[in-house]
Amino acid sequence: MQAPLEILQEFWQYDSFRPLQEEIIASVLAGKDTLALMPTGGGKSICFQVPAMAMEGVCIVITPLVALMKDQVEQLKRRGIKAAAIYSGMHRNEIDYTLDNFIYGDFKFLYVSPERLLTEIMQVRTKLMKVCLLVVDEAHCISQWGYDFRPPYLKIPEFRKFIPNAPIIALTATATNEAQQDIISKLELKKTQVFQQSFARPNISYSVFCEESKERKLFEILQKVQGSAIVYVRSRRRTKEISDWLNRSKVSADFYHAGLSNQERFKKQDAWLKNQVRTIVATNAFGMGIDKPDVRVVIHLDLPENLEAYYQESGRAGRDGKKAYAVLLYFKGDLVDVFKQTEQKYPPIENLKRVYQALANYYKLAVGGENFESYDFDFQDFIGTFGLSAHETHNELKKLEDEGLIQLSDAYYSPSKLIFKVDNHELYNFQIKTPSYDKFIKTLLRIYGGDLFTSYVAISESNIGKYFFGSASEIEKMLDFLQQVGIVTYQKQKNIPQLTFLTARQDVNYLTINVEEMKRRKKRDLEKVASVVQFVEENRRCRQQFLQEYFNEYTNINCGICDNCLKQKKREEPVPLEIYAKYRQKILEIIPASINQVVDYQFFNNKEFVKEVIRKMIENEEVVFSELGILQKK
Repeated sequence: MQAPLEILQEFWQYDSFRPLQEEIIASVLAGKDTLALMPTGGGKSICFQVPAMAMEGVCIVITPLVALMKDQVEQLKRRGIKAAAIYSGMHRNEIDYTLDNFIYGDFKFLYVSPERLLTEIMQVRTKLMKVCLLVVDEAHCISQWGYDFRPPYLKIPEFRKFIPNAPIIALTATATNEAQQDIISKLELKKTQVFQQSFARPNISYSVFCEESKERKLFEILQKVQGSAIVYVRSRRRTKEISDWLNRSKVSADFYHAGLSNQERFKKQDAWLKNQVRTIVATNAFGMGIDKPDVRVVIHLDLPENLEAYYQESGRAGRDGKKAYAVLLYFKGDLVDVFKQTEQKYPPIENLKRVYQALANYYKLAVGGENFESYDFDFQDFIGTFGLSAHETHNELKKLEDEGLIQLSDAYYSPSKLIFKVDNHELYNFQIKTPSYDKFIKTLLRIYGGDLFTSYVAISESNIGKYFFGSASEIEKMLDFLQQVGIVTYQKQKNIPQLTFLTARQDVNYLTINVEEMKRRKKRDLEKVASVVQFVEENRRCRQQFLQEYFNEYTNINCGICDNCLKQKKREEPVPLEIYAKYRQKILEIIPASINQVVDYQFFNNKEFVKEVIRKMIENEEVVFSELGILQKK
């Protein structure tokens, strides 16, 4: 067996390991199940790639994102290591050929999504491979107490039965003690070795600002902090709006979200990685697995749902170890809205019963009807038939799926998508030149609105047909024509969505929903939101320390560079005597006045000094506060 350090030097050209990497590698090489918690940029991939290279056989890496798979495969190939990935959209023959390379060839790293594990072809071929290591990346996705739970991860222990002799290494950047125990339990790890790197990022300065105009503060930050930047927002529409506004303000920017095609996302990501675009404005769909070391600032314009997500997203700044900034902007209303958004994820039980009953009526199912029956499912037709809200019904169907009552096929989550390739002016000219399509285009805009000009919008051909009085096949032909003449890009749904009843049709009064478990999940998510609000409103304590303690790492060391630490330093900084005399004289001239009027007076260019002078003047009994809170001479 080649020594790990020799492998590191030969393929990665590093002279030494980072903290904890060597210990984690030794655990894997000893055949032990291992859980490694390392911050974003901490070098997690080295912890499984180096030991796998030292072992004989194939390393299977389970990871949730196609972009991450492709990125790591390309990096390994550039180092002369044979690797491949299997993901949705590949032809069966290509999958067949790829798997053969791991059975009969000398390919080393196979990247797959968790959904792929229990397909027949994956199971059959895995039995023929010599697998030396199973890697579970983004392991927090398996935990009900994590921040990004994904049910397909629960399939991993079943898959492991096909490779019983291969140890597991599970890796994540963020997991509380509760989530760690859940990861170990759900993955069925045995005699687990747990390694946790410090959550401190000493080169990142964390700041939080309450701002009425977030855009103005965003521009100010990007003017002050030069270099590559990420701006996170909650909605897809906002990514485009903020990106356009920045470009109009002469700040190079582009937008990114999951509604864009794979080709567009890759193009935008690549331009940003190569510094052809300075700022990427994105939803949380952006960033996981992106290896860009020189990000100087990460700005959140909306509050995150939890501190796990915030830590991971903000941690994409300063991966090169140089000074970087993580800034969170909010206004007071956000502190209320973030709780409302979490509440909406947990529909009332009565709503779940209503949707389940509607499904039973839609398919004319009697109580006790067959289980595992699958039906074509047209979501738009369903909600239209029963007068249901699209957003609420989607949440309710997801909850019914989480409870094991129904299953929605992948096609449900990948509907047909449409985007206009032309602007308003070009579209208007087309409508004049082609009057036979004028009414059809107006119908599309009436149903889906202006979003069609900015991002891919999920559409339903049958729903369009209801408004346009045509069949779904006729709508498809019209959309195909618009694509041929360059007006739209039309991504047709590959398969008809299927809805499967996983149990015999139940009486809604006795639905097998674990109400107590739902309450626990909701309570936990609301507690996570409360932690975010607490982090935001904290105005004295070191923010780095706050985040470390959230992840159960206790320390009395302050970072010294977050906004609160800097304010504390200013409070401790003595006011020079000359400035004290000037400020004292001016304060005596302008009072009586409120404290805010004094501090904001244009004469003063250091507000912290003003506050300190006022404090001293009160101590010296030169000034006092009236009953109405007005500062005045004693």
